[in-house]
Amino acid sequence: MAILTKEEARQILEKVLSFSKADECTVSLTGTQGGNIRYARNEVSTSGEETNRNLTILSSFGKRSGTASINEFDDASLEKVVRRAEELAKLAPENPEFVSILGPQQYAESAAFFDSTANINPEFRAKVAENSIVPATQKDVTAAGFLQHSSGFDSMMNSKKLFAYQKNSNVDFTVTMRTSDGQGSGWASRDFNDASKLNAAEASEIAIQKAVNSRAAKAIEPGKYTVILEPAAAVTLIDNMMSNFNARTADEGRSFLSKPGGKNKLNEKIVDERVTIYTDPMDPNLPGSTWTNEGLPRTRTEWIKNGVVQKLYYDRFWASQKGAEAVAPPNNIIMQGGTGSLEDLIKGTERGVLVTRLWYIRAVDPQTLLYTGLTRDGTFYIENGQIKYPVKNFRFNESPVIMLNNLDALGKPQRVEGNLIPPMRIRDFTFTSLSDAV
Repeated sequence: MAILTKEEARQILEKVLSFSKADECTVSLTGTQGGNIRYARNEVSTSGEETNRNLTILSSFGKRSGTASINEFDDASLEKVVRRAEELAKLAPENPEFVSILGPQQYAESAAFFDSTANINPEFRAKVAENSIVPATQKDVTAAGFLQHSSGFDSMMNSKKLFAYQKNSNVDFTVTMRTSDGQGSGWASRDFNDASKLNAAEASEIAIQKAVNSRAAKAIEPGKYTVILEPAAAVTLIDNMMSNFNARTADEGRSFLSKPGGKNKLNEKIVDERVTIYTDPMDPNLPGSTWTNEGLPRTRTEWIKNGVVQKLYYDRFWASQKGAEAVAPPNNIIMQGGTGSLEDLIKGTERGVLVTRLWYIRAVDPQTLLYTGLTRDGTFYIENGQIKYPVKNFRFNESPVIMLNNLDALGKPQRVEGNLIPPMRIRDFTFTSLSDAV
């Protein structure tokens, strides 16, 4: 059994620390169990399960540190890996940004683990594939999908008596449907901590309909359009923006949040006032870890409120240089939205383009957060509140900052890729060229 209880993990961590001769020592112990099933061309291609448990030592002498890992847990192996980390530490150069380990912390307990996910078996995985392949075959569509699930625990302890423990579980499902003539493509994804919430048949039906409806796409001229981004299309741009809420890169002039003179845009309005983004590991729809791999507590943090920057994240070194509080980076993005559905946004659109998702995204300019990429798996033209016909895919050049300043409307947030993101209608979204890819 890969998942240890809190007390079982504590006993192993204490034993490992008892072998340490370093000035400081941190021990991380993790365990996972899970499985997957993959299918393509309406046939299952691979399926399997795995379990693993791993222990990692970080030993420090002064500002010199070394790390070593092992997945054997007899006493001789545990002492050997501790000695190995210490040997490496003595060989390492000094780290000029070394920060001493944290002492004991208080962590909330997040409900991120569900038995429904931990108990997934081969029959469950096979049923997911069946619920996708059978309806696809009936409609002359080819299904390709992947289900992956994992359950486990993370724990850590250090020589200053810090101890942290967290159980977690997650199930991810993605499916792509292609019409037999190769002209239409549809896609859907779902992810949950609780596997009982997964409805693979519903997600597969959405992908099938998008595939069928996207046949014989028409070419329309590139340019600036009103677009409706489904949550799966918006999430990558939003996630990229939030990963750049780094105080150090802003202070050093390397970020879209930089200002002249080594200043940043904290407390300044950068996007539409309807935009509020926060992270919260205790959110029941998106429970997550309540601590970082350094042991820094994660709590509810508002990053943008009513369009204004509220926080930047500080690693412990940069916080010490700036006399600031260390702030953990965003790990589960929650963007507030409205109450309407995707269909409501479509009905309120006179002319525009509906985008299922974006892919192959690359940075163009970090100072403006300009990105380029392509639409994929169902792009449709909207007129007078109705989807009129499919259109060929586009290459886009757009910044999430500019995008959120051109915000027209928000729908109800949905969980996608470990985040809660609303569908959104954006004015003047820039499509630069057409793509022949389906």
